[in-house]
Amino acid sequence: MAVKNRVIITLSCTTCKNRNYHYARGKKKDKKLEVNKFCPKCRKHTKHKETK
Repeated sequence: MAVKNRVIITLSCTTCKNRNYHYARGKKKDKKLEVNKFCPKCRKHTKHKETK
């Protein structure tokens, strides 16, 4: 079931560059998403940025 105005993005860790999370958000974007998430490779909470 596809929703028209949603797109799936990938979040990657800023320290180790490992792609850990997938996130769905709207197509109309102002800036890249940046959130604090747990990185299993670093074994700590780090910032994760949006990547393609």
